[in-house]
Amino acid sequence: MFIYSLRASTLKFFGVVALAVLTLAALIVFVPQYGETAATEAEAQTVDYTGMRTNEDRIAFLARFGIEVEPTPLESCEFTVPAEFDRVLAGYNEIQKEQGLDLARYARKSVTRYTYTVTNYEGYEGTVYANLIIYRDRVVACDICSADPHGFVSGLTGERDT
Repeated sequence: MFIYSLRASTLKFFGVVALAVLTLAALIVFVPQYGETAATEAEAQTVDYTGMRTNEDRIAFLARFGIEVEPTPLESCEFTVPAEFDRVLAGYNEIQKEQGLDLARYARKSVTRYTYTVTNYEGYEGTVYANLIIYRDRVVACDICSADPHGFVSGLTGERDT
């Protein structure tokens, strides 16, 4: 015959094991959400956003997306990314997140925006611009937009949002 006694330390041990199992089960339930994020980040990693030291580098970057531009930027300006985004900038950042970028990571940082005139955009009669926002030789945001105030803004890989 076996006699087994339970002490308070034994109860604590089994309580900790049960809590660990419950925690692990909760993490497994939320893993698919992390998996989707990882897939989006993996897609973003297929595009190299680094090495934007010269104008030629920026033009070559746009060419990877099939975008041809005039060789001289129409405009280049330096600005500081705000700490808090208004409704418009939050919407713009959603476009960036679809491309695997996040402008919010660069809050309070000084960045440079280069604007190029696109020469090969089909399906739109007006002027189209390509914008690259660069921080330390890295593209942190990019878009294609029309000059028309009622036109469109989209990511380099996305659909036009008219």
